[in-house]
Amino acid sequence: MPYFLAMDAGGTKTEYVLADETRLLARVQSETIKLMRTPAEQATANLDGAFRELESLSGVSLRNITSTCVGTAGNTVPLVTDWLRFELGRRVGGDLLLLGDVEIALDAAFPGEPGILVLAGTGSNAAGRTREGLIFGAGGYGPVLSDQGSGHRIGSQALRAVFIAIDEQRHTELLDAILQFWKLRDTDELISYANTCPASQFSGLARVVLNCAESGDPLAKEVLEEQGKELAYLALLLHRHLLKVDGALWKPKVAFAGSILQHVHPLREALLKTLFAEIPDLYTRPGVVDAIEGALWRARQALLAAK
Repeated sequence: MPYFLAMDAGGTKTEYVLADETRLLARVQSETIKLMRTPAEQATANLDGAFRELESLSGVSLRNITSTCVGTAGNTVPLVTDWLRFELGRRVGGDLLLLGDVEIALDAAFPGEPGILVLAGTGSNAAGRTREGLIFGAGGYGPVLSDQGSGHRIGSQALRAVFIAIDEQRHTELLDAILQFWKLRDTDELISYANTCPASQFSGLARVVLNCAESGDPLAKEVLEEQGKELAYLALLLHRHLLKVDGALWKPKVAFAGSILQHVHPLREALLKTLFAEIPDLYTRPGVVDAIEGALWRARQALLAAK
């Protein structure tokens, strides 16, 4: 019997599914295995722990896997892909397919069909597929170069906005909330910490910003709305490109994935408002997709393609 392994390797956590041709046999979660987010030793420990749990729950040895599909941010970065190929090759049987995290989410939303997927979690990315199956991307270049609307960008932009507010002598509850979250005493400690801490610490501030926005803080609302607009711009770029490629046959539809688009409603509302302003007939899939379903679909499709 063929078995399939699907993985969604995000910046904060990794999801794993083991299935046969029709049934899901086990699903587990670990901390991230992405090397740009965690040391190789810790990533390996996270991977091994998850694999042991999968085998225990399913009763299936990973050596008997027919096909594996892994979706990950940084799927074009050798540091990420070389490590995945090596470590999975030592532990898992069968063929391996490495894709971008946004591509598996696109397949979860519109399996093999045209459409646009916008993903925002720790990082962000967007992808669109034509009727002929060509995939175009926008964003996804990492926290320094892009990551619009992501947890990281929300945190970093909130910090910048706070210090502009200080210069403007403008009160914002964001300042006290950030100090409390990071357990700092004053702005001097905040300046030191923000300029020396790992970039991964910024994404944790997204929840702080959301809480402040929901309690009415204008600056927090501005940060979230601006990030929603910036994320929408990526989707609009893809829409314009797909319209150019497919012409009148392109029926605009967008789906969403990731924790930010699931939980940070002010950002999502700003994103939707921006999209509908340019595309009134846009179809948007409600909620967020479960990206790992796309990875599982791809793993199963790999077997069908080989027959």
